Parts: sequence; C-alpha cells; structure tokens
Amino acid sequence: MKSIINILILVVIAGCTQDNNVQRSITMENLKQATFAGGCFWCVEAGFEKLDGVAKVISGYAGGDTVNPTYKEVSSGKGGHLEVVQVHYDPNIISYEALLESFWRQIDPTDNGGQFVDRGPQYRPAIFYHDDRQKLIAEKSRANLASSGPFKKPIETEIIELTQFYPAEEYHQDYYKKNPIRYKYYRYNSGRDKFLEQKWGPDSQAFKKPSNEVLRSRLTELQYKVTQKDGTERAFNNQYWDNKKEGIYVDIVSGEPLFSSLDKYDSGTGWPSFTKPINTNQIVERKDFKLFAPRLEVRSKDADSHLGHIFPDGPAPTGQRYCINSAALKFIEKDQLVENGYEQFVKLFK
Repeated sequence: MKSIINILILVVIAGCTQDNNVQRSITMENLKQATFAGGCFWCVEAGFEKLDGVAKVISGYAGGDTVNPTYKEVSSGKGGHLEVVQVHYDPNIISYEALLESFWRQIDPTDNGGQFVDRGPQYRPAIFYHDDRQKLIAEKSRANLASSGPFKKPIETEIIELTQFYPAEEYHQDYYKKNPIRYKYYRYNSGRDKFLEQKWGPDSQAFKKPSNEVLRSRLTELQYKVTQKDGTERAFNNQYWDNKKEGIYVDIVSGEPLFSSLDKYDSGTGWPSFTKPINTNQIVERKDFKLFAPRLEVRSKDADSHLGHIFPDGPAPTGQRYCINSAALKFIEKDQLVENGYEQFVKLFK
C-alpha cells in the first residue's frame, strides 16, 4: 500500500480530466472584415495571417478612383489607391480592437509619406473602416497610441471610410508563402523589422492575452482549466507527450514561442518534457506552494498562462526538466513556420 501511495504522490509532484484538446475552429459564416494599409501588403498580410481567429487575408487596393486597378498603376501612384489588406476574422475569437493592436505593431504610424523603403502616398498607413462602429474603435485606438505608445512624433495614420476594395493579382496573394526567400530578403532590407524592434522590443508582434470571454469561446474546457486555473492534465493521455515531429511549441492562448522539438525528450513521465525553453524571455518562473513540497512553476510571460513545472532531474547539459501540459501548447511543424509567422525559427532546423 505504501508503494502505491508513493507512486501517486510522485505522479502529482511531477505533474505537469482529459478532454478534447483540439482548438475550436473558426465559424466561417460569422466572419467579419477589416481593412488596413501599412505599406507593402506582402508584409502586412503575413503579420495578420498568424493571428488566431483570422481565417484569411487578401492583398488588394483601396482608397482611389480607378476601377479594377493593376499593381503597376497603384505602385506608380496613379489612381489614388493604397496597397491594403482585407482581414477576414471571427469576432468570437479575435476582436477588432486586437486587430488594431496588431496593426500598430506592424507599421510606422507616424510616417504618412510611405512605409520604410516604399515611398509615396500609395504606401502610407491607413485604417479603412467598414461601419461607424469600426470608425469609433479605430479613433479611440489611435488616440490611445498617441498618448501611451512609444512614438514621440504625431500619429499620422488616416482613418478612411472604405468604399471599394479590389483584390490584387493572384501572384501577390500569400507572397510570403509562395516566395519565402525573396520575401525574407525584401523584408530584411526594407528596414521594417529593425524599426519595429527598436520601438517595441525583439518581440514586436506582441503576444496578447485575449479577454476572458474570448478565451472561454476559443479554448476547450481542459485548455482553459490548465492555462487559467493552474490545472494539470492526465499523464500519457494528452496530445503531445509522445509527439516526435520537428517544430516549435507555442502558447495556446497567445501564440508566443516557448519550446522546440530539438530540446524535447522522453522523460517517461507521460507529459511533454524539455531541457530548456526556446526563448527564456518568454518564460516566467514562480515558486509554487500548493503541495506539501515547494515546486517551481512555469508560466508564459505575455499571456501569463500556467504551463507546468521545472524539476532538477533532466538530462545534460541543463539538468532540468520542463514538465509542460499539452493543453497549454500548440505545435507548429517546421514546414509551417513561415506561413504561421515564425520564420525566425526556420534556421533551427537546417
């Protein structure tokens, strides 16, 4: 009997009930649209497509007088159109306010003469509102940015009523996926990422924690219990404990990158185990006194999600075991890193 009790105690201490651990899908019939101009639409499209709740992003043109404009016409400044992206999103998963927060962190809102290497009014930043509600929210968001953002210069981003949206030519759609090498070369040399890092820090896309109402709608019961209520899933009965594919693991709530398959190993405990995080800046460690012996809890920095615990029984070289709940994670395979906005981690798997 003592041996059985000891085993049960060890399982609880090592813990990193079971429910369907698959994220709820976007409800296609409830999609809404939001339209933004932020310079080169390749870059802005890539930024929005990585957000949970976004079904698709279409590159196109808006704001001018020319009917069915071509890329050649718009890029030369003819017809008055701007390069824009139209975001199709599920408001039950991501709000218009959250889209605006992402937009500000993708652009230079103080530059109305273009964006980075792309100059001219056709590349200036703007928010195209679809209705009065979007207009009011956009105006409030812009005012908040002006009063509390990292910019000393005035915010010059226009808020314009959308009258007509024209999709761009097919070869511009998902350009960052179709031409990843050319896209990365252009983006790196455009100055966009350097500027964003200077203003917002290394993680310029900022991983936001949605409201509790949104979390309730998009997380399964188990995911919510683990991440928001410090719960623990069952050992050997969770999504990633025996996952052997290559890729990275991100926070199911915010998408912030946490762990890599390169640091994952079979600990025999029945939970995903890692020797170290992919980025220590995204990990917060706290003392946990919930059991009779103190433990070291692991939480994500931006979303403050409960992830699991750290134990000093891991393999070399760190000697640590990050025992993590699958329900707190989302796995991105290495071949899908670019299309999901995690291109900076591709080099890990080469």
